[in-house]
Amino acid sequence: MPAKDVDRASSGPMTQGAEPGGSGAQSGSGVGTGVSGEWGDRPVPVPDRSSATYWAAAAAGELLLQACRSCGAYQFYPRLACRECGGAPEWRKASGRGIVLTFTVIHQNGSRAFRERVPYVVAMVELEEGPRMMSNVVDCRPEEVYIGMPVVVCFVPVEEGLAIPQFRPRPAVGG
Repeated sequence: MPAKDVDRASSGPMTQGAEPGGSGAQSGSGVGTGVSGEWGDRPVPVPDRSSATYWAAAAAGELLLQACRSCGAYQFYPRLACRECGGAPEWRKASGRGIVLTFTVIHQNGSRAFRERVPYVVAMVELEEGPRMMSNVVDCRPEEVYIGMPVVVCFVPVEEGLAIPQFRPRPAVGG
């Protein structure tokens, strides 16, 4: 199943997991095992109280970020309180756009779930709204990825009601 592209110029704020392919481990939620399809047997997130809204939106093709109602700070990964002031966060739709801040190309992975997928790119993406997400850069050759590369979120369906945000190169304006 191909990744579902989301590049909405009108959208507002967004999340992601730390493991290759977006396991969700970074979100504070547990990690289960993939079932079938494109995701295979790679780890999958298990939504919890602080991340369920994020994962439900991702399954619907939307990237959400939390913004504090008190101080306005954006944050990712999902938390029950603002990391800046302790205030109550609310969910906002993210633009889904960002840039590659740094990355690495994985050429070897002994894990059965990943060894057939090498080489692949794991990147830290800085979102337009400010938070950073670790994810994969997909739909291009690893040697085409560079620091400062404009990217846009896309979603890989994992199972019914669950999709993993990843990033693909963003087309040049007017291109």
